[in-house]
Amino acid sequence: MSITQLAAVPPVHRAAPLFRGRLGRDARSGHHAVPHRYRLHLSTACPDGLRLAVGHSLLGLDDSCPVSLLPAVPDCPGGGHSALRPLYEASAHHYTGPALGPVLSDDWSGRIVSTHAPDILRDLDRFPHEGQVSLRPCGLESVIEAAERMCSEGIEEAAQRAGRAGGDPAERAAALDALLDTLGRLENRLAGEEYLVGDRLTAADVELWAALVQLDTVHRCHLDASAVHRIAGHGALWAYARRLAAHPAFGRHLDLDGISRRHHGRCRGLEAAGAAVQILDWAGHAADAGDTSRR
Repeated sequence: MSITQLAAVPPVHRAAPLFRGRLGRDARSGHHAVPHRYRLHLSTACPDGLRLAVGHSLLGLDDSCPVSLLPAVPDCPGGGHSALRPLYEASAHHYTGPALGPVLSDDWSGRIVSTHAPDILRDLDRFPHEGQVSLRPCGLESVIEAAERMCSEGIEEAAQRAGRAGGDPAERAAALDALLDTLGRLENRLAGEEYLVGDRLTAADVELWAALVQLDTVHRCHLDASAVHRIAGHGALWAYARRLAAHPAFGRHLDLDGISRRHHGRCRGLEAAGAAVQILDWAGHAADAGDTSRR
């Protein structure tokens, strides 16, 4: 699959993460990816936390890298979590900012390795795990990264701009066009293929599925009904999202109530008519994932 950067979607510059350590492939790296040393701290109500939880499950790392779940709604000012405060204070002298998740921590030192979710997801692939499972198969790395950029910029960022309260109508219309263009490209790909890149689940599927969850559960609420109906018209794309929601590694991490509470706790935008037009029955498909995991 050839994926190019979308010219219609300008890059959005984010504040750099405070911690960006990496896990290496051997002991010389300092942070060697050995079992039972590291821990993930995340909330599945957060898009980055959901991606990490799904990737973690696909790699089968429950035993070698345990997960500590954070509440859907942060309990400290600035979006921070009190449970993470000791890690931040141990890792940065006189730290006074918010203790944000997700976090990959080192249980041996009691300090933070990384707060940068894309790096963390890449580094989870470096843990020893059963079989030959990899979220970034050799030879597909650049295509997967291009697909991830397409999802991040062409879906999440475009949808956010399209529904921005008080935004310029022309800018909102252009953002909606960019969103629909991205969905159309993905629709064409998934009309004839089971997965976004290659012939098996990869990090690109994790990224796209989490973006579609956000689109239907969060961004849809700030779009008009006509826009949502156009978004919902991509049948192959939403069938793909529905199919993955029924996969245990995906659906069992869906915290729809938590996503809603997190959204309403953070969002100051206006609700639009699209809020009443749900695209997928996520709860029903997630229940199917639970049934599958018990068989």
